[in-house]
Amino acid sequence: MKKISLITALAFLSLLPLLTIAQSQQAAVKITGEVATPLTINNEDLQKFNQTTVVRKDRDGKDHTYSGVPVADLLQKAGVTMGPELKGENLTKYLLVDASDGYQVTFALAELDKSYTDRVIILANQVDGKPLLPADGPFRIIVQDEKKPARCIKQVVSFKIAFAK
Repeated sequence: MKKISLITALAFLSLLPLLTIAQSQQAAVKITGEVATPLTINNEDLQKFNQTTVVRKDRDGKDHTYSGVPVADLLQKAGVTMGPELKGENLTKYLLVDASDGYQVTFALAELDKSYTDRVIILANQVDGKPLLPADGPFRIIVQDEKKPARCIKQVVSFKIAFAK
């Protein structure tokens, strides 16, 4: 009986990498709220955008190279107010990012807009040339040059654009 259980366990463990890849391909980030065109972006969609890399230290103190797409590019595709229209009351809009575990972070749209800042904030799907680990991905926000990694949110599932009240 123990041999069957051990064989079953080993077979299951050998399938875990395939399950992780399948889950990563199915996973997506929904972009909703104050947008012209709500979108759902998966890994395949992400590859259609210009890729950007950001190097930042992680909790281990080592530099890691993250690859992905600037969040601003994804928001523009969804028709979010950016560029010349990001003024006046539109400056009260923000991005709420949700993780699968309920963790949330916010960004003012001006923090993401290239006409306001040179800081790069990306939706990453790779680190050091490999897909993100399941505990971090399949999607993660990486904020360039921020002192604390608190807004480098892991397991991103949605973006919501809203007005501050």
